Amino acid sequence: MPPVSTPIATVATVALRQRYHEGRAALWAQIGGWQGPARGIHAPLRRLARLADDTLRQLWRQAALPPGCTLVAVGGYGRGELFPHSDIDVLLLLPEALELEAQPAVKAALEAFIGACWDVGLSIGSSVRTQAQCLHEAAADVTVQTALLESRWLAGARKPFELLVCALIDALDARAFMQAKLLEQRQRHQKYENTPYALEPNCKESPGGLRDLHTILWLAKAAGLGHSWDQLVQRGLATALEGRQLKAKEALLSLIRARLHVLAGRCEDRLVFDLQSTLAHSFGYRAELEADDAPSPKALHARRARRASEALMRRYYWAAKAVTQLNEVLLLNIQERIDAGERGTVQPPTPINERFLDKGGMLEVVHDDLYWQQPEAILETFLLHQTAPGITGLSARTLRALYNARGLMNAAFRRDVRNRATFMRILQQPSGITHAFRLMNQTSVLGRYLWAFRRTVGQMQHDLFHVYTVDQHILMVLRNVRRFFIPEHAHEYPFCARLAAGWDKPWLLYVAALFHDIGKGRGGDHSEVGAREVASFARLHGLERADAELIRFLVAEHLSMSRVAQKEDLSDPDVIAAFARRVGSERRLCALYLLTVADIRGTSPKVWNAWKAKLLEDLYHATLRVLGGGAPDPAAEIEARKREALARLALHALPQQAHQRLWQRLDVGYFMRHSADEIAWHTRQISKALHERATAHGSERHEADVGAGVSVGPAPLVRVRQSPVGEGLQVLVHTADHAELFVRVCAYFDRGGFSIQDAKIHTTLDGYALDTFQVLPASMPEQHREWIAQVENDLPLALQQGGPLPAPGKGRLSRRVKSFPIVPRVGLQPDEKGQRWLLTVSASDRIGLLYAIARVLAQHQIDVQLAKVSTLGERVEDTFLIRGPHLHLVRAQAQLNHDLLAALEAED
Repeated sequence: MPPVSTPIATVATVALRQRYHEGRAALWAQIGGWQGPARGIHAPLRRLARLADDTLRQLWRQAALPPGCTLVAVGGYGRGELFPHSDIDVLLLLPEALELEAQPAVKAALEAFIGACWDVGLSIGSSVRTQAQCLHEAAADVTVQTALLESRWLAGARKPFELLVCALIDALDARAFMQAKLLEQRQRHQKYENTPYALEPNCKESPGGLRDLHTILWLAKAAGLGHSWDQLVQRGLATALEGRQLKAKEALLSLIRARLHVLAGRCEDRLVFDLQSTLAHSFGYRAELEADDAPSPKALHARRARRASEALMRRYYWAAKAVTQLNEVLLLNIQERIDAGERGTVQPPTPINERFLDKGGMLEVVHDDLYWQQPEAILETFLLHQTAPGITGLSARTLRALYNARGLMNAAFRRDVRNRATFMRILQQPSGITHAFRLMNQTSVLGRYLWAFRRTVGQMQHDLFHVYTVDQHILMVLRNVRRFFIPEHAHEYPFCARLAAGWDKPWLLYVAALFHDIGKGRGGDHSEVGAREVASFARLHGLERADAELIRFLVAEHLSMSRVAQKEDLSDPDVIAAFARRVGSERRLCALYLLTVADIRGTSPKVWNAWKAKLLEDLYHATLRVLGGGAPDPAAEIEARKREALARLALHALPQQAHQRLWQRLDVGYFMRHSADEIAWHTRQISKALHERATAHGSERHEADVGAGVSVGPAPLVRVRQSPVGEGLQVLVHTADHAELFVRVCAYFDRGGFSIQDAKIHTTLDGYALDTFQVLPASMPEQHREWIAQVENDLPLALQQGGPLPAPGKGRLSRRVKSFPIVPRVGLQPDEKGQRWLLTVSASDRIGLLYAIARVLAQHQIDVQLAKVSTLGERVEDTFLIRGPHLHLVRAQAQLNHDLLAALEAED
C-alpha cells in the first residue's frame, strides 16, 4: 500500500502529475498500436523510463533533502527500460553518518518524497539504506545483490553512488554469484514445470522468458565479461549470429510483455487465455484457412480455421525455445571462463572417438565444423549421450555446433541410411531414451529429422484437458512408456510394470508414443494421419512387417481402449467380444493397454485417477479372456462371482442362507454388472437391514408407494465405504424405486460438492432400487469417516423430502473454457438389440452439470440404467445407458436433444 503523502509544492505536484499521466498515456498508446519491427519496442520502453526519471528528479528537487543523499534506480528500472505497469524500484542512499531516528525532519522529508511519488502516479518500490546496509543486504540476499548490480544514478550526490558501485564490485564473488543465480534459475524453471510450452506461459519468468536473458547478462557483468549482447559477441562468448538471435528474441518477448501490460491494464506477464486472442489481433494475426496435406480424398477437402492466438503462441514458443538453447550455451561459456580464471589451467578433455571428447562429463565436438564436414555425427551425438560412460550433458561448443548446423538437417539428411540406422539405435538403447529425445527436441534435431514431428512443436491443444503443447505431450507419453520398463518406477505403475516385464521390444512402444498424436493440427482424424506417417517411417527404416503392422495398429487405435472403457457397458459380453475382434491378439492388447495408460497420464496430472485405472484394467482382463479362447459365458461368469461373493460373506460370519432373500430378487443383469466384492458388500448391508426390519415389524411386509416421486415406505437404506479402487467413496442406495430417484441422488451430491464418477443403476424384481455410486468429495479429509457419516445421515433425509425438484445451479465457466469453449454435443443411438439407448453428452465442465442432465432425463420419464461420467480436465464426456417409453419416436428424440442442449448451456 502506498504511504500517506505529505504535500510537496502542491500546485507543482498537480501539474507534474498531469504531465506524467499525459506522457505515459501517449507512450502506452504507442506500445499498444506498434506495428513496426519488434526491435522498435525498446524506444518507447526507454522513453517511459526517462519520463519516470524526469518526474522523480523534479520531486527530488522539491523534497529538499540534506546533502549527501542519493536517488538510485535499481532492478529492471535500473536497466533504463520500463514496462507499462512494472514497479519503479528506487534506492534512497543515505550518508553513513545520518541517523534517521535522530533527525525527524529528514525522516519526514523522505516520507514526503515517497508519498509525493505515489501522488504523481509513480508506482515505486523504495528502500532506504546506507552503503554499509546495502553491502550487508547484498551479501545476505542474491536478489538484492542482483538489483544493485543494475543500479543507475538518478539524482542527488554522485560520489556516494560511485563508491557504492565500487564496493559492490569488490565484494562480488563471481563464482558464488553464478552458483546462486543458476540455483535460482533451476528453482524458477521447476516452478513452471521446466518447460516453455505451458498453455499459459509467463513471458518473463517461464523457461525461455525474459528472465533467462537477464540471467545471462547479470552473470556476464558479474564476471567482467560485458553487459550487452554486442560486448558478449566481442568477447567471444557469443557468435555474431547468436548475438542477432538474442537481440531479436529479447525484442519479441519485450513487445509481448509490454503489450500484455497495456491490454490487461495491470502488471500481467502471463499469456492467459483471456488475452491471447486480443494480443494476437494486436500483432496483426487473423484466423487463417489452412489446407490439409493428407492424401485421402476426404482429407484433401478438409479445412480448418486456425485461431489467431495459435499463430501468436507458436511464434512465442519458437522464440522461447531459442532463448532456452542460447541461455544454456552462453551460461556454459561464462562458467568455463570463470572456472578458467580461477584455476589458471583447464584439464584437457579425454577422447571418446575421432569425433567427440569427454570434457569434464560434457560431450564435446573435436572441432566447430564437425557437423558440416560429417553431418551423420549429429545423431551420433545423442547416441553417445546415451552410451558413453560418465557423459551427463552437451558442452557449450557442442550445443553451439548443433544450433549452427540446423540448416544441414534437410531432406537429404533424412534420407541418409546412416542417419536412419543411428536413429533406430537411439530408440533401441536400454537406457537414456527419455533424456535423449528431450535433448533432441530442445536442440531442434528431433523436429528436423522427423519432419512430421516438427509440425507439432508449439502446437496448442484447445480440448480443455491437455495442459501441454502437442510436442510436449508426446514426449511426456514417451517418458511414461519408458518408465514401465524401469524397475525403480514399478511402484508408480504396478500392473503396467508387470506387463512390460514380459515385453520383448520396448522400442516398438516408443515409436508408437512418438507418432500417436503426430497428426494433430493437420485436419481430419489425427489417428489416421498418424497411422500413415508411422507406416511411412516403418518402411523407410526397414522395420519387419509384423513390427510395422503392430505400430500402425497402435497409432490408429490409440483412443479406442479408453473410449470403450469409459463410455461402454463392460458387463455386456457383446461389447467385450467386439473390442476383442478389433484388437485381434493378446500381444496387441498388451501394447494398446500400455500406450493407453501412458497417453492418459500424459495429458494432465488431474485427468488420471484410480477409477479410470480400474475401468481400463477390467477391460484388459475381460478382453484377454476372450482372446485366450474363452468365449463369453455369462452363466459361468455369474456362478463364479456368486461363489467368490459367498466366500467373502463367510469371512463376516453371515448366516449360510442369509443371502437368499436378496439374491432371489436380483436378475442376471445385476450379477453381470457388479464385481464379487460389490455383490458381497451389497448382500451384507441389505441382508442386515432386512433382518433388522423383519425383527422390528414381524412378518408384515411393507408396501412402497412410489406415486408422485415420494417413498412412504421404509426409510431409504444408504451405506458408504471408502472406495476399494482408490480415492473417493462408494455409496449404496437401496429404496423403493421411483422415476425421480436418480435425479434426487444427483441433486444431493451436487449440493454437497461431490463429483459422481460412475453410477450403476439396478431395479430388483420386486421394484426396489439397488444403485451404486462412485463419488469424489471436493476434498478428502484425513479421516474419511467424516464423509461416510455425513452421506449416510443426510442422503436418506434428502430422498425422503420429496417436493419439486430444485432448479439446477448456474455454474460459472473457468477462464480457459470461456476463451476456448466447447460446443455442447448430444448423441442418441439404440443398442444392437434395440432394447436400450446409448446417450452421449460432451460439454464444458461446470458445477451442477450432471444434475442438470439428470433433471432433463427425469422430465422425459427416462430411466438411467448405467452412467459413466468422464471428466477430462475441464471437459466432460458422459455416457448413459437409458430406456424410456417414447424414445422410439423421432419427435421425442428431437425434444430430448433440444432440452439437453439447453441444459448444457452455462451462465458466464
